[in-house]
Amino acid sequence: QVQLVESGGGLVQAGGSLRLSCAASGLTFSNYNMGWFRQAPGKEREFVSAISKSGTDLYYTDSVKGRFTISRDNAKSAVYLQMNSLKPEDTAVYYCAATESRLLLHTDDYDYWGQGTQVTVSS
Repeated sequence: QVQLVESGGGLVQAGGSLRLSCAASGLTFSNYNMGWFRQAPGKEREFVSAISKSGTDLYYTDSVKGRFTISRDNAKSAVYLQMNSLKPEDTAVYYCAATESRLLLHTDDYDYWGQGTQVTVSS
């Protein structure tokens, strides 16, 4: 059974930082590209960042570029999202996702999803 479990969310003030973690099990982690998505109340799930199988290629949506950093540790079957200079508009549930596809920017490109972790940024 494939499981993705996010952790590290919480409440922070604007300008603060959080580091999200996603632990994967039940799959050969190094065979999967990994992504982070987020969903605010009343809005569609939005692409945030993705990383290739080897960690060589990194992708970010424009609104987080320069503030967020994605990374992975294949030995630990984990992917991370370091979030700095947080803004109230970053408030959302953040989801970890895994795919064997080379298409990484849309919800439908991913095969497996975690349950999400809440990130709340106060003004």
